[in-house]
Amino acid sequence: MQVHVSPSMRSITISSSNGFVDLMKIKIAARHISYRTLFHTILILAFLLPFVFILTALVTLEDCLGRRLGPRLLGRVDNSGKLVREFYKVLNQVSSEEIPVDLKLPESFSELVSEMENKKYSAKEFAIILKGMMERSEREIRESKFSELMNKHFAASAIPKGIHCLSLRLTDEYSSNAHARRQLPSPELLPLLSDNSYYHFVVSTDNILAASVVVTSTVQSFRRPEKIVFHVITDKKTYAGMHSWFALNLVSPALVEVKGVHQFDWLTKENVPVLEAVESHYGIRNYYHGNHIAGANLSEITPRTFASKLQARSPKYISLLNHIRIYLPELFPNLDKVVFLDDDIVVQRDLSPLWDIDLGGKVNGAVETCKGEDEWVMSKRFRNYFNFSHPLIAENLNPDECAWAYGMNIFDLRAWRKTNIRETYHAWLRENLKSNLTLWKLGTLPPALIAFEGHVQAIDPSWHMLGLGYQNKTNIENVKRAAVIHYNGQSKPWLEIGFEHLRPFWTKYVNYSNDFIMNCHILQ
Repeated sequence: MQVHVSPSMRSITISSSNGFVDLMKIKIAARHISYRTLFHTILILAFLLPFVFILTALVTLEDCLGRRLGPRLLGRVDNSGKLVREFYKVLNQVSSEEIPVDLKLPESFSELVSEMENKKYSAKEFAIILKGMMERSEREIRESKFSELMNKHFAASAIPKGIHCLSLRLTDEYSSNAHARRQLPSPELLPLLSDNSYYHFVVSTDNILAASVVVTSTVQSFRRPEKIVFHVITDKKTYAGMHSWFALNLVSPALVEVKGVHQFDWLTKENVPVLEAVESHYGIRNYYHGNHIAGANLSEITPRTFASKLQARSPKYISLLNHIRIYLPELFPNLDKVVFLDDDIVVQRDLSPLWDIDLGGKVNGAVETCKGEDEWVMSKRFRNYFNFSHPLIAENLNPDECAWAYGMNIFDLRAWRKTNIRETYHAWLRENLKSNLTLWKLGTLPPALIAFEGHVQAIDPSWHMLGLGYQNKTNIENVKRAAVIHYNGQSKPWLEIGFEHLRPFWTKYVNYSNDFIMNCHILQ
């Protein structure tokens, strides 16, 4: 810094050291200021201005460098970073320590703060209490999740009060109302039940309400409903109620036939001894109806795996109605092609083009479930269904082979009758029984995957959208576009645990003005 006084002593200039920038220029009126005063003024300015410059630079550095350099130069040190590092060190030490069994943990954050103030915890004591509270919370959340899954499993396996009421009232109607017992279809239309120029659908269920939605949605979506024939198969206890419903609620112009498994002459225990063994086997009945937590180590298993194991233990998997599709060629000996529909589907588009699909000599037209983006529903290969640690499975199956979906299948019965699919199915059921259910544990699909191997023709995925009973993040636009939507999974639309935003696609086909529906308070 330089100070320059003009020869006339009338001005003073203060500039930077290189002389290019004038920092201050003062003009002096000689008549009013003495030389002594001027000298003292210059001396004071020369002494103070360097300090002003330094302070200004420090303030600027504080702003530009986030108060890192300035405070240190001024003697102000921020110790927060050091404290954080010290606390991290304590946390790392405590992470490997066991929480004392008798340690009393605060029940809330406010209680923790109060104890800290009163007891003056050290950093390590605080870290141990914090770890104990976190572990307790994680344990309670995990237990709650498993309880939720168990309750959901029981809700999915139980019969809702409204649907049970509907079955009882319709059964009573069958016994007291001749109109409810009338022949289905009428005698003059019986030949159409085996007419291959019609579109034949098969539904196997003991759920009257679900069957009505499948039939109604199919008829309403069909371009030529007068060419539809529905074959509804149910069990002996539900037969009267199911017959009453379709006798009193015709879906004209479509035809509906209701048959109980006891009415099929071919379906006897002599012809299917393996199914009798499945239903009567003590180990199987205990597995499906016993303690569903037995043998499950909840401290090691994940909730998702536990949910899959629970679903595999649904009692429906040992029901004859669930195995019935493997006997379609024998149950309908005069039919060439049928579409089999599960009772938890809704039809949204005309399905007649399914009969025009070239199956290439294959038996089963189905949607593959290994090529979709949905990891939960559409990423299934054989490894997801079978126990490949078992030598019999490892020797005969490929874990990477693509799985396919039951629920909406077009079956060529003529091609089927030329195969040994049924015998293969029975043989593997027996093997699984002999191995104490160690080959697979998920219902009827695994033996079907083996029996139909080499007999499946993949069809376009838009025909059959799955997963509406698994997850609530299903893409609504994809649901709207699908020909058939499938509520496979626990969250059926007729249950309280069904997903609210997906239920309307199903309930739109429920006739809430029907007296039986109203009196049983269905879905209210």
